[in-house]
Amino acid sequence: MTGKEISAGAGTGMDLSGVKVLVVGLGKSGISAARFLLARGAQVRGTDGAQRSSLSQAALSLEEMGIEIAAGGRFSEHFGWAEMILISPGVPHTLPPISEAAARGIPVIGEIELACRFIDAPILAITGTNGKTTVTELIGEMLSHSGIKVFVGGNIGNPLIDYVADIFNGMAPAQAIVAEVSSFQLDTIRQFHPKVSVLLNITPDHLDRYPDMEAYAESKARIFENQNESDTAILNRADPVILKHCPKIRARKLFFNAGAGEQGAFYRKNQLFLDTETVNTSMDISGTKLWGRHNLENIAAAALASHSMQGTLDGIQKGLLEFLPARHRLEWVAEIDGVRYYNDSKATNIDAADRALENFDGPVILIMGGRGKRGGYDLLRERVEEKVKELIVLGEAAEEIASAFFGRVPIRTVADLDAALHYAREKGGAGDTVLLSPACSSFDQYSSYGERGDHFCRIVKGFQKEKG
Repeated sequence: MTGKEISAGAGTGMDLSGVKVLVVGLGKSGISAARFLLARGAQVRGTDGAQRSSLSQAALSLEEMGIEIAAGGRFSEHFGWAEMILISPGVPHTLPPISEAAARGIPVIGEIELACRFIDAPILAITGTNGKTTVTELIGEMLSHSGIKVFVGGNIGNPLIDYVADIFNGMAPAQAIVAEVSSFQLDTIRQFHPKVSVLLNITPDHLDRYPDMEAYAESKARIFENQNESDTAILNRADPVILKHCPKIRARKLFFNAGAGEQGAFYRKNQLFLDTETVNTSMDISGTKLWGRHNLENIAAAALASHSMQGTLDGIQKGLLEFLPARHRLEWVAEIDGVRYYNDSKATNIDAADRALENFDGPVILIMGGRGKRGGYDLLRERVEEKVKELIVLGEAAEEIASAFFGRVPIRTVADLDAALHYAREKGGAGDTVLLSPACSSFDQYSSYGERGDHFCRIVKGFQKEKG
């Protein structure tokens, strides 16, 4: 990689002085990376495919620091200028100018790869199609309650490079780094080396970006790429796609959903069992606020990972019992006239919607739609036929979803979430559940799944006010 390796105080870093770095994508991680690079003496330029009028004030403020910005796709000259290219997770590394630069020998990396060069603390990295954020935050709680100073970040919204910048500015370092890592971030790693890695599940997602499931799975499996026999890999024994990658993993393997005689973790009713070379115990998990069958897997994975990072059994249990789930993940919103409303806006792929439906026994009025990811909605047919009283579809993927379930369940196509909820309120009866679990991204009508979920909650709260 461009830039000689040096001792940087916050770990073994890179001498970035004078290196010409092009930052592609000026979202949160791109902005943080640009600021860090400039502070370490690099020559920095920034680009973004969005028009200048759509860039955030934080992105535009880079110009005040002396960083030239090119917006709206007008940046081809900068690729010829760059000695290193740093791309944000939302930017495909297969874009022609990036691929062409890589072919010329220009290093192409992401923010987590840059950050890991400057980190001394052991890294615990979590990836998977679903459950990443819950498990990342839960591990952070478990380790904190074990007396370990921990930094929790990555794809969760707190860039690792911000942690590194804080260390250079005098902040005391953490004893452990817990990082959520997306497949997009793993696409551009080189030396990223977790002490403990967690792969929760691999199901169809982001097939609008990857050519097929095999390519997507290969990207996820890169989390193990730089691990060795002294490291630990936490794996889902029940996931057949993950099991195909096991022979290539050099790290010690521990499984959740472990089978008989196998090292790892499993759950029975309200008990979590841990059985490894260093622990053989069970703990009561009945007091957890994490709801849903899928969260039993998340708890098992988090406990195994935490124990592998020297988390104590007391700290693991206390962290679990005090953990408050993040919003927009099977979030109970209200009960009105006997109808329960749940916001699962974070369910941006088909498997997440399937896992949500699994948790309801009574009739469900399901709201689906948004921007599709080429996942194949027929994978949901059995669950929808079993659970769904009526399906409401909206957004860019509405027609595709309606076609997949035509003749199997009553379907209503609506323009937006307001119309969906008013129709659901009209059709719902006591004992029903109205569930927003879109199986699609939000980017056709919203800036994020959080904005979509917040809108859902506001509408439902408005119904409550009407009732007085």
